[in-house]
Amino acid sequence: KELPMTNNFINPVNEDAYENSVIELFEGMGYTHVYGPDIEDRDFYSPLYEDVLINALYKINPKLPESAIKEALYKLKNFENGSLVQKNKTFMSYLQNGVEVKFVYNGEERNAIVYLIDYSKADNNTFYAVNQYTYIENGNNRRPDIILFINV
Repeated sequence: KELPMTNNFINPVNEDAYENSVIELFEGMGYTHVYGPDIEDRDFYSPLYEDVLINALYKINPKLPESAIKEALYKLKNFENGSLVQKNKTFMSYLQNGVEVKFVYNGEERNAIVYLIDYSKADNNTFYAVNQYTYIENGNNRRPDIILFINV
């Protein structure tokens, strides 16, 4: 005999309660919670949390000039060529290995790496759990329930 299909024995959890539970979990791990719509003056065409990113780049790379940081930021925001898989590989390389940049210092061209994450000192990084963060991709609004940002 088949059992009737009911969910009466399951305590239903709505999406907001689930989202809040996940946020609390990450807050317990040291993430700062930010409600996405409260983030003002940002580029909706970029999935980056840019104000946090810029501050982190200067903090993690204190010996590099502003032009190197700006070059890294430009590269992070402008790697449109390739498939989604290739873009993900590029971004993962930036996260793991840093962003190679060229800049001029005292009239001489130099190369450096701008690191996005400080793997040796975790306190130099910022950790955010952001819910309802809207960005526009290929003309479509995207709004994941929760995005985790580590410096970016």
